[in-house]
Order: sequence, then C-alpha cells, then structure tokens
Amino acid sequence: MKIVVIGGSGLIGTKLVNNLRQLGHEVVAASPSLGINAVTGEGLAEALTGAKVVVDVVNSPSFEDKAVLEFFETSTRNLLAAEATAGVSYHVALSIVGTERLLQSGYFRAKMAQEELIQNSKIPYTIVRATQFFEFVGGIADVATEGETVRLPSALMQPIVSDDVAAALVDFTLGAPVNSIVEVAGPDQIRMDEFVRQYFSATQDKRQVFTDAKALYYGSVEVNDQSLVPNGDRPVRIATTHFQDWLSRSTSQG
Repeated sequence: MKIVVIGGSGLIGTKLVNNLRQLGHEVVAASPSLGINAVTGEGLAEALTGAKVVVDVVNSPSFEDKAVLEFFETSTRNLLAAEATAGVSYHVALSIVGTERLLQSGYFRAKMAQEELIQNSKIPYTIVRATQFFEFVGGIADVATEGETVRLPSALMQPIVSDDVAAALVDFTLGAPVNSIVEVAGPDQIRMDEFVRQYFSATQDKRQVFTDAKALYYGSVEVNDQSLVPNGDRPVRIATTHFQDWLSRSTSQG
C-alpha cells in the first residue's frame, strides 16, 4: 500500500516512515527539503498519485499566532484538496491532547483549526492526539529559564516517548478510519516541575526549578491538572515506555 507521510523528515515522521517501510509498504516521505511542500503545493499532486493513505505529522516552522494559523490552515486545505483529486481514501493527522482546553495560545488555536478542517472534509479520517513528548523536556525548561532559575507550574502531565507515538500512528494508519479523535499518552502522570527536576538530575543540570502556580506553559498558556492529560472522554492508548527508563537510556548513550 502506498502511504504518504507529510512531515516525513521530522522527529515523528522519520520514525513512522521507517516503521511502515519495514512492514513492506511503499512510503513517500514528504517535506519541503525533499521537494514536497503542502503549503505551496509543490510536488504534492505527484506524491499523492496512487496513494491510499496520507499521514500528516508536519509542524509549523513559526509559532507566531498569525503565521502558525496560516501554516496549518493552508497546508491542511491543500492536502485535503489534493487527496480528493488523487482518490486518497484515508487521512491521519497528529495533534495534541488538550488542544480545546488551551485555546488562549495561538498555536493551539491553529491546531484546532486544522482539526476542524479535517473533520469537515469528506475524506475518512483519524485524528491522533498525543501528550507532550519526553524529548521536549529540555525545551520546556529552557523557555522557563531566567539565569539559573526555572519557574514552572505543578500541573499534571502524562508525557510519552516519540517512539511510542510513531508506533501508535502505525497502528492507526493501517487500521480503519474512526472519523473521530483518539488519544495516546505515556504510562505515568507526573507534575511539570518534577518532570524537569528529574531531567536535570539525570543530566546533572545545575539550574534550580521553582514551583510557580502563575508560570506559563511554554511561556504562553496557563495550565492546570486537566490541561495536558487525557480526561477520559475519548479512547486512549497508553504507551509502555516510562520516563525514568528513557532518561536512563538517554544519559547512558550521551
């Protein structure tokens, strides 16, 4: 089966492409660096010719409110139109757990707009919302850093390793469309400030984490214990990799 992965050279896309190819599928890794651009339409029609499934795991190069909204709206509209012309029968998209609860952020408003375009199209779909990735713990810390101090809220998270996200996407891609939203999350809940403390401990980072209820997630959005975890109103797939196990492997390899 021919499958096109939009964002095929990114963190999730690279893993997904490799996993699907190992299963014997014909997979096109699509990204601007590879001559296929969902925003401009460059190479899109050719890439989708004969494809049965399109998986969109692309991310915006800019998080500025207007730019990120234009990116997701334009790329998604172009994709859905090209899929309809090519006869693609299934659209899978990666999104974020808690999107509808974080709409004070322009980035999450853009993700919601993307989801709504997919839901309103005539192409069968599955939207896979994932929780925060283990790999982004350093970025969360850096955004919240002032000097040697990191201020973070104690909001609950249920982070997941990118390998487990890619594995879940394989199963949803090869399964039947659910025409709804499903969620994937890590096996353990942890508070955001403790998430970073454990990372600092494992990496011997000397910065100090202070718990601040008013601190913003990624410097832009208020969060609470319900914001970043599955809330039980959708099907949830729980992954198996624990944060401490990933930390141990990452630091031993580093």
